[in-house]
Amino acid sequence: MVVSGAWGAFWGTWSALLPAVLERADATPGELGLVLTAVPVGAMPAMGLIGRIAVGREHRTLLLTAAALALGIVALSGVSGLGGLGIALFLVGAGSGALDVCLNAAAARAERVSGRPLFQAVHAAFPVAVITAAPLTGLARQSGMSIRAVLLLSAAALLGSVLPLLGPAAKDHARRRADPKGPADPHWRSAWLWGAAIGVLGGCVLVVENAVEQWSVLLLEEDKDASVVLASAAPAVYMAALTVSRLVVQRLPRLRTRDLSVLAAVGGCGGFAWAALAPTAESSLAGFAVSGLALGPLMPALLSRAGQQDASGYTVSVVSTVSYGAFLVSPLLVGSLTDWMSLPGALACLASMAVPLLGAAVGARVRPGRGRPRGPREDSRGESRR
Repeated sequence: MVVSGAWGAFWGTWSALLPAVLERADATPGELGLVLTAVPVGAMPAMGLIGRIAVGREHRTLLLTAAALALGIVALSGVSGLGGLGIALFLVGAGSGALDVCLNAAAARAERVSGRPLFQAVHAAFPVAVITAAPLTGLARQSGMSIRAVLLLSAAALLGSVLPLLGPAAKDHARRRADPKGPADPHWRSAWLWGAAIGVLGGCVLVVENAVEQWSVLLLEEDKDASVVLASAAPAVYMAALTVSRLVVQRLPRLRTRDLSVLAAVGGCGGFAWAALAPTAESSLAGFAVSGLALGPLMPALLSRAGQQDASGYTVSVVSTVSYGAFLVSPLLVGSLTDWMSLPGALACLASMAVPLLGAAVGARVRPGRGRPRGPREDSRGESRR
């Protein structure tokens, strides 16, 4: 949870720094937007590569990827031109994507070993940190703190968050030396097929989530005649609702993933469509809140389910990688749709993400468990049973 919080704090800090970064780079918003695509471009290959490496080394790779992201943040703090900014953001994206995979793999292993649900709490820490860090960064900027100083503090916080992993990482290394094959022998093809299927469902959730992050403020300002302050509250309202729902579901471990899929399809996508088409800004905010409440628990539940079905943890890495593709698809999809219709209409079209979610819920009822990868189970000491 601490690592997830420090990771979220960086991205909350970065979002609040963007106006200052734009000014320092002496660039147009369009130029900056193009450079920002370096983040997902760096993240996708890193996520694909780190998945196999992390099997059996979850704590060690989490520590190393957090350190790599911190170094990327340090590099980011010292650049100003668009070229250097693009290179630094590529490195930050690679580190962040790899950290995403390793964090989920470590959480999946901790769930298997402890028998306690952890994903909802781990994933709740990220939005809480984003919501907290963004206004604190604004206060730091207002007090005169430089971009470099703020980012260096963020890198230091991230490094500090992984210090408790030094012991578990050493045990991972010793375990790998004693058993080079690792704690489990993943079925690579099955893990990819099953993980990709779950990842597509997670991607449906993240398509909507990314749209809230990128378009909700613009929607409220331009189409709902909201004030700047009221419009800027939209992402925070969504994130706050998402956090609350994850913490609630953490206390209700018996809720099935199938039920959460139905909730996400009906309440999450329905609430988002209402937010897009509502006549007033206040009713749009209510729609975003409903959407966050309904969508929030599904992604952690999907990752938890993948971790339970594959003791190697590799399926979790595949789910993380495939679902991340939503961050590339979502802005392109909304941008393309706005060439044909208004922004509210384009956003409302994203409610179609409910179709695969409902289809998966129906399919799980008809054919539960078919095609899932199964590996050796781990006992309470984290050792595989062969």
